[in-house]
Amino acid sequence: MASSGEEPRSGSPCRAGTGTQPPPTADGAQLDAAEDFEVLEEEEDEDLSELPPLEAVGQPPAPPRGDTHPPGTGEAAEDPQEWLDVLGSGLLKKKTLVPGQGVDTRPHKGQDVTVRLRAALEDGTVVEENPALTFTLGDCDVLQALDLCVQLLEMGETALIVSDAKYCYGAQGRSPDIPPNAALTLEVELLAARDTPDLELLSGKEKIELANRKRERGNFFYQQADYVLAINSYDIALKIISSSSKVDFSPDEEAELLDVKVKCLNNLAASQLKLDHYEAALKSCNLVLEHQPGNIKALFRKGKVLAQQGEYREAIPILKAALKLEPSNKTIHAELSKLVKKHADQKNVETEMYRKMLGSPSAAGTPGKCKDKLPWSIPWKWLFGATAIALGGVALSVVIAARN
Repeated sequence: MASSGEEPRSGSPCRAGTGTQPPPTADGAQLDAAEDFEVLEEEEDEDLSELPPLEAVGQPPAPPRGDTHPPGTGEAAEDPQEWLDVLGSGLLKKKTLVPGQGVDTRPHKGQDVTVRLRAALEDGTVVEENPALTFTLGDCDVLQALDLCVQLLEMGETALIVSDAKYCYGAQGRSPDIPPNAALTLEVELLAARDTPDLELLSGKEKIELANRKRERGNFFYQQADYVLAINSYDIALKIISSSSKVDFSPDEEAELLDVKVKCLNNLAASQLKLDHYEAALKSCNLVLEHQPGNIKALFRKGKVLAQQGEYREAIPILKAALKLEPSNKTIHAELSKLVKKHADQKNVETEMYRKMLGSPSAAGTPGKCKDKLPWSIPWKWLFGATAIALGGVALSVVIAARN
């Protein structure tokens, strides 16, 4: 659903084009030092350090009509009325260069579209050329600038798109060819649009590749600290994995699908935790543990979620279980030590609260022990006994009188 014309995009959801393979981005740990997501993911395939390069899109070096102005600068100044402000903020603009076949030929969200893409920086440096880039419209498989504007293209239309860095590579850029905060211009021609394949008819291999592309796209958004879009991509991947199938899968394919599902759920929990969506993160962790009770990442994140909710008593044994599985993990060590201290502080606060409730702030024992030490407890026992004897005597007298 998100492949390039000649080359399958096995890692391509993280970039807009697949014409030339740019060098990989920096490791996830460099983006968010000391974060458990990178620390705990680095030993498996879903490690963010293995992410492919981000979308390779940019600006065409110059408008196709021989102008000497850089695209999106002089051209935009000469014909401002021809530019469509897509979002109304001035940060994303589209201009038709070659008209298409009519509004009714525009693609719809969820369709697979194929475009010709040429991208360049503001100085005209070409950073991407792809004669047949295919992706699923609306799934955020490519740059937001491309995903948003292709929906406005008519079949056969060629357009120039000028985008702020916010809808491209943002503050990180793409090493080495796209600097941070770089505005880009895209020259795009819509070549084809068709419905996506029926998930029920996908082979096991196709379903695995498709789910992995969506997962990797989620990893890209996580690196960009765009956790909402990361959650969206992980959700799409999980829907693909959970969809019914009319094709029989081999045991190996079933096992690999489960492995991808667990990775998506783990990364989904990490993103939800970043947004303080604790209940959702807890649910994701529990789903992982249903399949793999000894999954360290899920145990660790579940412990963190419970800790964030103040449930230290429940969190501590879970983190201890994770530490038992991986005793050398410094992140789990640090989190567990922090929780043990917080739990001790919480118990001290509760003890002090009980003392105040019993009106005996200086007492050192538990509420039950304090009660036993009250000076009026023994006289009340004697009084109760005396009352019982008196009532027994009265009852006996009544019985004797009745017999007489």
